[in-house]
Amino acid sequence: MLKTGIVKDKRYINHQTGSFHPESPQRLEAIYSMLEESDMAGRFQEVPVRRAEIKELLSIHSSGYVDMVAATEGKSFSSLDPDTSTSAGSYEAALLAAGGLCQAVSMVISGEIDNGFALVRPPGHHAERDRAMGFCLFNNVAIGAKYAQIFHNLKRILIIDWDLHHGNGTQHSFEGDPSVLYFSTHQYPYYPGSGAFKEAGKGDGEGFTVNVPLSQGHGDGEYVGIFEKILKPIALEFNPELILVSAGFDIYERDPLGGMEVTPNGFAGLTQSIMNIGNSICDGKVVLTLEGGYNLTGLKDSVKKVLKELAGLSKTSIEDFVSCADQGKVDYAAGQVFKVHGKYWKNLNP
Repeated sequence: MLKTGIVKDKRYINHQTGSFHPESPQRLEAIYSMLEESDMAGRFQEVPVRRAEIKELLSIHSSGYVDMVAATEGKSFSSLDPDTSTSAGSYEAALLAAGGLCQAVSMVISGEIDNGFALVRPPGHHAERDRAMGFCLFNNVAIGAKYAQIFHNLKRILIIDWDLHHGNGTQHSFEGDPSVLYFSTHQYPYYPGSGAFKEAGKGDGEGFTVNVPLSQGHGDGEYVGIFEKILKPIALEFNPELILVSAGFDIYERDPLGGMEVTPNGFAGLTQSIMNIGNSICDGKVVLTLEGGYNLTGLKDSVKKVLKELAGLSKTSIEDFVSCADQGKVDYAAGQVFKVHGKYWKNLNP
């Protein structure tokens, strides 16, 4: 059994988004309740939660933007974006989300835990340098990557984003940076409209942004097949020291915002695929952070499957998923990625 850390704190519930908003406190309440089930209770190490320091936020966000979000503290309602609002406790929750992830990253790098999952909100991957967007305030995964580089001197970090939506904020944070490889699968065309195959990075970062836009209807086999055929060879060649995952559960088959067909078992397969990569190149140093996912039953069940894989309580067979994939969908995605990235990654095949 592996030592898996979890970031959880009731203060994340204090980010109130209003009635009928999909990114609701009930998401974490469902997950935290699942953690008390008999087969889960006591099996995970709780990561001490802290607020992100301002200097950590400023590694990704502008000071003016941080000040704007801070100014919402204590106010019952502030609208930062058509989809994104805050309540009195949102600023603190956002600080704790970014800081909790940084603490998990630190503990994984130091070896205190083997891997981790930040079960936090608000989510982060849409947040831009100076703009709230798509339910996100601060870009947790980007801040976590910068934290690992600045405070732990890591040279290469892989960010994997399996959320339904493209992580525009994360891509823009690192698109010119060859030390961070950003890999995203996402429904396309869809919100936020970015993430085409041709978006491959800029300047020195060209080739280090890998987008795999997908039409509706991709399921377990296709997702795991894409990770094995596209992500794996690129990741092994990039050879990161840490893997961060923007884990969005809105690709679940019955998510109200989505059009994908991934089951809880599929999320286990994705996790096992990533763990296999991590075990090959960075001593299994993998940290996930919660992004989307709005069907409460699917979210709870899928996070449970992921945690069991991380902790070694179960080990899903990758081959079972790959063998049942619609190979035409996998090969199409691989061929399109190869057209853009074949010149950057010698291990990649169409």
